[in-house]
Amino acid sequence: MGLCVFFLLGWWLFGAGLEEAWGGEVLIARFEESRQWAWLAGIGLLVADLLLPIPGTVVMSALGAVYGFWLGGLIAAAGSMLAGVLGYGVGRFFKEGFSRKWLGARDFEKGRALFDRNGALVVAVSRALPILPEVLSCMAGLLRMPFGKFSLALACGSVPMGFLFAWIGTVGRESPGWGIAFSLLVPAVLWGAAAILRRRA
Repeated sequence: MGLCVFFLLGWWLFGAGLEEAWGGEVLIARFEESRQWAWLAGIGLLVADLLLPIPGTVVMSALGAVYGFWLGGLIAAAGSMLAGVLGYGVGRFFKEGFSRKWLGARDFEKGRALFDRNGALVVAVSRALPILPEVLSCMAGLLRMPFGKFSLALACGSVPMGFLFAWIGTVGRESPGWGIAFSLLVPAVLWGAAAILRRRA
């Protein structure tokens, strides 16, 4: 709960300003200006999403628009995975005793049971959603989800999302109307699919 409040507070304090400063067209223009290093900036922004409400899907789409589907998708997937691994590391940094005290013994055990049972699905699906990826990566570390299992789930969520939004960015560059349509439609479909999977889980 505390992690959710932390990330939601970031959205409330900085979200509007960041979205305005890092809108799709603005971000593409900035990436184009420094194309040689834009890939590194894109990865940095995706990692910064751990602390700030960076619109990750916009960053991924901009990478696709600048570098194309294959290279842009690869960079986007790498950035998403790096952010997830760092979030897991932050959670794992704290000892189990601290995690039990902070979350409460009952919630700690409930969370651990959830991650033991459906952790891989939860982590993979969360990569398509705002805010939740950061929370759940940290929670996976706090609750001692095995790193190998976490990494596989992270890849299963990050790689498709990275290439999907890179493709949207590529389409948007060639056909802006379709790009806007897909950028609105795809997140809505992913939200619906995630909600169904969460209920089943």
